[in-house]
Amino acid sequence: MGNLRCGGAEKSLISLLQTIDYNLYNVDLQLFSVEGLFLKQINSKVVILPEIEEYHYFDMSLSTALFQAFKKGRWDMIFNRIIAGYIFKTEKNLSRCEQRVWKYISKCVKKSSKKYDAVFGFLEKSPVYYAVEKVDAVKKIGFIHNDYEKLEMDKSIDINYFEKLDYIVTDSKECKEVLVHNFPSCNEKIKVIFNIVSPVLIRKLAIEPIRDNFPNGLKIVSIGRLENQKGYDFAIDALKIVKEKGVNFHWIILGEGVEKQKLVQQIAKNNLVENISFVGIKENHYPYVKLADVFMQTSRFEGKSIAIDEAKILGKPILVTNFSTVNDQITHRETGYITEMNPQSIAEGVIELLQNENLRNQLSENLSKLSLGTESEIEKIYEILL
Repeated sequence: MGNLRCGGAEKSLISLLQTIDYNLYNVDLQLFSVEGLFLKQINSKVVILPEIEEYHYFDMSLSTALFQAFKKGRWDMIFNRIIAGYIFKTEKNLSRCEQRVWKYISKCVKKSSKKYDAVFGFLEKSPVYYAVEKVDAVKKIGFIHNDYEKLEMDKSIDINYFEKLDYIVTDSKECKEVLVHNFPSCNEKIKVIFNIVSPVLIRKLAIEPIRDNFPNGLKIVSIGRLENQKGYDFAIDALKIVKEKGVNFHWIILGEGVEKQKLVQQIAKNNLVENISFVGIKENHYPYVKLADVFMQTSRFEGKSIAIDEAKILGKPILVTNFSTVNDQITHRETGYITEMNPQSIAEGVIELLQNENLRNQLSENLSKLSLGTESEIEKIYEILL
């Protein structure tokens, strides 16, 4: 995995590491950068390997990287970092950029010195590529945590890695269908394993106190990276409409990301500064979800959203946009409220949920009747390791 800063895939990895039977398996965790709030939540029986030093040359500025490489006599690094720098500047699609740059990172990174029974590349792109090229293992498994087509990745790069994997794991039936459509030759090796979530643990963590103070009134909560995928721009324009209709609310956003400044400017332009709080990344975000009157996720696309599963476990009325995999998790007006992917439709949904307490209570009651734990998914992991 790249790191454990934040995100659904990172949370999914932590849950997996908390669920594995360590009487059966010894587990090493290779992070490209050993950092992130979730580090504290790793099971103590997991061995965290030293981070990949060469990877940092591709994270720092070109001038710094070349200077450091020159001091160490790493001529291979100088050559490959210059080419990678050109790709960073010219490839506008972030996913394809990461795909293309890996070729040059790979030339500078050593292979793992150990042999394993299995290796999991736990996220699309670099972690999968590293697992295929750099780890000596009997079985190789790659995880795809998103709707592959929405990432706009280069299939011609991925097919070379996917064909070397024993299994490709994704977290929803919709995501599997997309993968099968794009990689028909890999059909037999594509498996669905849902993200592991524990209701007992989530409810226990949710009762911890919050130190932040928010205005009185109904509260909307959202969790996710501040990136285009998450559709915060839709939500901000929608909440402008909600406020103009005279509906009182306060929106609490948990997350960080590259679009924060852009979103702050949009909030100011829409006269919503007093209605929105950015609280960053929290090691324990469950008390904030528990605080919500409405949990809102206006994503453009998702795999199987862990944040939605967590909100369901805490019995929260959930508003979501109609991204391609949403029906795997939400049934409209039964377990949540699905809107179209535009500000007007989102605004109408927010207003109905905030003003209709009976609907909120009904959604919460329906969720309380569901069996939402997925700890048994670990058995599917064990099966593919046999």
